[in-house]
Amino acid sequence: MRKENDLGRDPVGRLVLRLAVPAMIAQFVNVLYSIIDRMYIGNIKSVGDLALAGVGVCGPIVTLLSSFGTLVGLGGSILMAMRLGENNKRQAENLLSNSFLMLTVFALVLTVIFLLIKNRLLMWFGASETTFFYANTYLSIYTAGTFFALMAMGLNYFINCQGYSTVGMASVVLGAVSNIILDPVFIFVFDMGVAGAAVATVLSQFFSCLFAASFLFSRRPPVRITFGGYSLKTCLRIMSVGMSPFLILATDSIIIIVMNAVLQRAGGSEGDTLITCATIIQSYFMLITGPMLGISGGTQAIISFNYGAAQSGRIKQAEKDILLLCVAFTVIMFLLSRAVPVYFVRIFTSSQEHIELSVWGIKVFTLSIIPLSFQYVLVDGLTALGRTKTALVLSMHRKCSYCVYIVLFAFMYGAKNAFFAQPVSDLVSACISTAVFLLVFSKHLKEREERCAAGLQ
Repeated sequence: MRKENDLGRDPVGRLVLRLAVPAMIAQFVNVLYSIIDRMYIGNIKSVGDLALAGVGVCGPIVTLLSSFGTLVGLGGSILMAMRLGENNKRQAENLLSNSFLMLTVFALVLTVIFLLIKNRLLMWFGASETTFFYANTYLSIYTAGTFFALMAMGLNYFINCQGYSTVGMASVVLGAVSNIILDPVFIFVFDMGVAGAAVATVLSQFFSCLFAASFLFSRRPPVRITFGGYSLKTCLRIMSVGMSPFLILATDSIIIIVMNAVLQRAGGSEGDTLITCATIIQSYFMLITGPMLGISGGTQAIISFNYGAAQSGRIKQAEKDILLLCVAFTVIMFLLSRAVPVYFVRIFTSSQEHIELSVWGIKVFTLSIIPLSFQYVLVDGLTALGRTKTALVLSMHRKCSYCVYIVLFAFMYGAKNAFFAQPVSDLVSACISTAVFLLVFSKHLKEREERCAAGLQ
């Protein structure tokens, strides 16, 4: 059966669109997991604002757990796409087999560890005496479903890297639609409150996991999940490639942790209010960064496959088309962020104080989203080429500088001004990443062509 997309032969422009658009949609609806939870939670009678702050504290921990799915899924899928580009199906199957084992082990181990340490984590990450109950309730249930979350995320990469972009999208959409339906049922009909939101999310991730696993065990994809051929060397290789995107995603958690902790301490009596608003602002920002990740991450298979096949011309064209698409998206979102944020904020809260601060914060947060598109596309492009160390350094620079700016702006100019850390770090990092990319990109492709010409992989 012919694949949906032939990564080595289809026209690059159309190929980018056919992979990027489903990935954008998938990431957009994936963002709805947390946004829908927060929307309903924020409207729980009497305790909505406090409950929303509590769930906001859980956000970085949830992201940290999910990042292990990226560690294995993206690391393994990039290598698998390269092996497919080299027409080496046996090694591609071996990579998927080892990745499936690693996802299983990580899921089980992380579930136990996080259930044991969650109380300390919540207090470290900004929970107060009034928000701890809600944070602990949500995180306890979510952590119990870690297996489904990691499997759903990790396996989806192996669907997309084989050219089945609409199947990958369907896997995520299934979970999001389930979440939309189940949230109000468990939160309001069964009167479970925050616990209901967590149960709905876990069930939705179970459906996504079941769909993705069923596809990869079926006869449809060229490379299916098999058992055996396990190798420590292969596992370490997968982790070495996936480490960069893992740390990039995991440090997103650190940023939110630092932001919440700084707002709680520098904000004084307004700490919980600022964290509530930050949760709303970050939810909006995810509507931008999620689809951006879909564009840059969903098209990595094109770059990795053609890197394996030593097709430098197709890689260069793909990078141009991916960047153009991402810039166009961020221009649109920049304009919308100036015009409509109040309507988004009102979904979460009816408090005028929260509305005004959140709208202002959204406008601040999105000041540099257009240059941020360069950061996403170019760093993910380097990752797809196997330049994971370079990509990691560039991303870590952005995250570290962001944390520094948060502390400086909050304690020097007031807690509210910590929100300016986002656009400043985005702009500076985009400039640095672009300069580095231009220095190493063509040289790296030339080295690959020379190795292939010499008969080396």
